[in-house]
Amino acid sequence: MSDIPRLNGIIRALEAGKPAFTSFAKIDRQTAIEMSDSPYDGIVYEMEHNPYDITALTDALQYMLSRSQILKTGSPAPAVTPIARIPANGAEMNQAFSKQVLDRGVYGVIWPHINNVAQAYNAVASCRYGRPKNASLYEPQGKRGDGPMAASRYWGLTQAEYYSRADVWPLAPQGEIFVMLMIESVAGIENLDDILANVPGVGGVLIGEGDLSQELGYARQYEHPVVLEAMAKIVASCKKHNVVVGHPHVTSANLERLLEEGYRFLMSAPSRSYGVVGKARELAGY
Repeated sequence: MSDIPRLNGIIRALEAGKPAFTSFAKIDRQTAIEMSDSPYDGIVYEMEHNPYDITALTDALQYMLSRSQILKTGSPAPAVTPIARIPANGAEMNQAFSKQVLDRGVYGVIWPHINNVAQAYNAVASCRYGRPKNASLYEPQGKRGDGPMAASRYWGLTQAEYYSRADVWPLAPQGEIFVMLMIESVAGIENLDDILANVPGVGGVLIGEGDLSQELGYARQYEHPVVLEAMAKIVASCKKHNVVVGHPHVTSANLERLLEEGYRFLMSAPSRSYGVVGKARELAGY
């Protein structure tokens, strides 16, 4: 099974020391087709503020497949890696949404509004299968229900191969599932050091600057000094624990600053992002 190439393009970029470029995407066929030919490393199907529609997600994932690309590369790895942002806030301690999107075949889950260690633990555990207590990398204890048939088929793997790769990165080095926690409150910032010190398996932290700016009293004023100071605390915690930090509103105006500050998961709006991706890759030296 070690000869299976890296499937998750977001992880592939990060392992190579490069930023990963992504964008939110609507869940429909045409968007899926267009995004599959985009320059992104991955896309995030938005199911927090858009309707949660697992049937539409299943359809969109199928439309991202390209037989010619698979034949050309000889690998089932998607050209652009699909992950999903689910609707449940961390405080809801939900496990159903992550289970359903993973069972459809996404390669990662973004969890909104994570505020403490217990919520972060639940997020990671919900994306892992259960295993014996004497198994290596036991914690966080897996809570994902067993139903790999559709996902293994979508990934182009046998079920045994899927079990081997359907774990959280970087905790499991061969894992293909990228778990990202959204920190978007003062409480989340205050608890982030404890979260990253005590919950293995977090692939990255995405700043929710919209909600954060609301709580700080400067709604959508993303460049306000108070908002920037709060975001800098998140970046500092992530650097301290060597965890990827992401920014959801990357533009040509703030791109150079974000790269200098150490953001490695960069999201830009699809309508203007292709130019931003090209500029970012030039600035990053590749």
